Amino acid sequence: MIPLQAEPWIRWDWIGSHLDQIGGDLAQHVELTAIAVGGGLMVAMPVGVLAWRYPPSRGAVLSVAGVLYTIPSLALFALLVPFTGLSLLTAEIGLVTYTLLILVRNVVVGLDGVPAEVRDAAQGMGYRPVPQLLRVELPLALPVVMAGVRIATVTTIGLVTITALIGEGGLGELLLDGLVRAFPTELVVGTVLSVALAVAADGGLALVQRRLTPWSRA
Repeated sequence: MIPLQAEPWIRWDWIGSHLDQIGGDLAQHVELTAIAVGGGLMVAMPVGVLAWRYPPSRGAVLSVAGVLYTIPSLALFALLVPFTGLSLLTAEIGLVTYTLLILVRNVVVGLDGVPAEVRDAAQGMGYRPVPQLLRVELPLALPVVMAGVRIATVTTIGLVTITALIGEGGLGELLLDGLVRAFPTELVVGTVLSVALAVAADGGLALVQRRLTPWSRA
């Protein structure tokens, strides 16, 4: 009998002939992540500020965000599909939801960390609450907020792969197709690119944080 030749883990010829597909999936992954983190930050910033400004509401806000974070992703998408269909909107609602706990909590913690003497000095200089928030408190809270953005971004890059199940998965399309076809090359390519994207995004955001908060480098 002639022994069967095992399927190689990497077929470079397949990669070379599917660069357009791989590049498209990578671009979609970046787009889905950017929309989710940006949308999450737009929701989390005012919610976090209100939770910090009114401490009695803080526990309830973080509890709701925590409950949303614990919903399994497949169950959440299953609940959304009857209303929003197999669409980008469905994917983004789920992805934004999972960023809220991280971002809201970091906004609250960052604002809590602003020294009381700084607030007193700002009030002594005549700052009203809103200008004080925008020009004094939020800039000083920015390192902690940016740390939350970095964590949310890396987490979202991993979660985006799950949205392949509703046709909006970016690199998850490679992973899903590789599993269905038992084709290791797609699994390896999807996994390596997802990890590389997470590392690159975290490094890029770290550089942005250093540029925006030069006073915090020490």
